[in-house]
Amino acid sequence: MATDANQGTWLTQEAYDRLKGELDELIANRPAMAAEINARREEGDLKENGGYHAARDEQGKQEGRIRQLEDLLRNAKVGEAKDSDEIQIGTVVTIAFDGDPDDTEKFLLGSREIAATTDLTVYSPDSALGSAILGHKVGDTVAYKTPRDTEISVKIIDAEKFLG
Repeated sequence: MATDANQGTWLTQEAYDRLKGELDELIANRPAMAAEINARREEGDLKENGGYHAARDEQGKQEGRIRQLEDLLRNAKVGEAKDSDEIQIGTVVTIAFDGDPDDTEKFLLGSREIAATTDLTVYSPDSALGSAILGHKVGDTVAYKTPRDTEISVKIIDAEKFLG
């Protein structure tokens, strides 16, 4: 997730509202999940009761997601990206690979939670490319290493604040 040590995860208001809605729905579903587990428990021997074990597994997944969302939303920085000349979380960036103006890519530097709210590709600032361009300016050329240890050079062509 896109995080800043001082701010937590940056989210647009739309992404925050969507995640809050998901959290509220999961919490509201707790009684139904408990009833499902109890109904499956009534079916007999728990050692061979696949329905019971499946319901318990589903409950575990939902509780894990609830904890994840609560932590994310508690520490989220919600709103627009800051105005800055430097590439930061919440910036839409256009780069040219190896300085080739015909080989470009436009993407948002942010968290995967924002990906559901935009058609742009989203790169984490913790990714190789994201961490390489973070803090740089339009016109800068930076290099980063891929997971296969290949070095790639990119030139930052354009940067603008993500508006949602």
